[in-house]
Amino acid sequence: MSAPITPRLPGIRFVHSPGPTHVPDEVMHAMQRPMTDLADPRVAALIVACEKGMQELLHSPGSDVFFYASNGHGVWEAVSANLGSDQHSLLIAGSGHFSDQWALQTESLGLSVLRTPHQEGQRIDVSAIEAMLKADTHHRISAVMAVHTDTASGITSDLMAIRQAIDRTKHPALFVADIVASLGATPFDMDAWGVDVCLGSSQKGLMMPPGLGFVATNVKAFNWSKEHAKPRFYWSWLERKTDNQSAKFCGTPPLAHLAGLEVSLGLLKAEGLEAVFARHKRLGGAVLAAVHEWATAGALKLHCQDPDGFSTSVTAIEVKSGIDPEALRVVAREKFQVAMAGGLGDLAGRVFRIGHLGDMNEPMILGALAGIEAAMTVEKIPHGTSGLRAAIAYLAEHTP
Repeated sequence: MSAPITPRLPGIRFVHSPGPTHVPDEVMHAMQRPMTDLADPRVAALIVACEKGMQELLHSPGSDVFFYASNGHGVWEAVSANLGSDQHSLLIAGSGHFSDQWALQTESLGLSVLRTPHQEGQRIDVSAIEAMLKADTHHRISAVMAVHTDTASGITSDLMAIRQAIDRTKHPALFVADIVASLGATPFDMDAWGVDVCLGSSQKGLMMPPGLGFVATNVKAFNWSKEHAKPRFYWSWLERKTDNQSAKFCGTPPLAHLAGLEVSLGLLKAEGLEAVFARHKRLGGAVLAAVHEWATAGALKLHCQDPDGFSTSVTAIEVKSGIDPEALRVVAREKFQVAMAGGLGDLAGRVFRIGHLGDMNEPMILGALAGIEAAMTVEKIPHGTSGLRAAIAYLAEHTP
């Protein structure tokens, strides 16, 4: 018996989760190219182009870039496996749901993990990191690991402040940055910011489908791993640092994703990174303007309480007790074709999230805000009714 055919709805569904994000047609077309044998020199050229393109995007021409057929959780494990040892601990800075998940995943590898406390609605507590490093007089902490943008809370922390704290203590710990949700949406400079290792994945600011993760590491971190890390294989940087295409990927390279990445990197370069960052800041500002107006009725509020912490990637909106954000999401998606995200971890059932990163422009964000405002009306959620007007006014003032 064949499955029932669901009628196609006209138009497009707006994807406003903070990942997966909208994928440009150029990237999709590149990923549909026919496969080729791995001995074809064009495969080697594609891999080199992606490695060099990532080095350029990260502002780190001397780093090693390793690609994995994985999501962000996979490259979390890759970093932990390469920087963990039985004689050391990894310090994961508390920033919310994703730092907690990274810590749990790392502990499951049998590695020692330390955490700093986190306060809801706030950025990473840099003073807590500094205090733990000062107390570590025997230098058992091998790395400080921080999530740049916590997707669950919509908060971006100050990576340079963390680097400065490490430097003030004169601690030899490596500095690791999770840039899964920030890369391509807000400035990042691996070398200038003193980041030894960074990691990310394809489905957010890189404007691709999920499935490709990356790690970039400098010489200091690579050599530390070579000398201290526990035995590992699939995730190992040692085996992947090679010109052998199969060994570089511990098997067959993800050719379609690499083809898409080459194009997405070209699109970012053609737009210009400063223009990309300005666009994300502008669209995020329009969302904030709408939320500020919605919040005037008292049923909604911004989750981020630090005015310097608002993310250009995603905005998290808290709802008053008694309001079901999941019901709102269903109405927005099924009646008004706007797919947004819900709460994760401790924020489940408390927030909804609007993604505004990747291949996104003004009409798309205005369409999303209109659909969400309509869904709140259907759900009878008290809200200021001029959210869309506030967003339009913001864009009219800030669009070049």
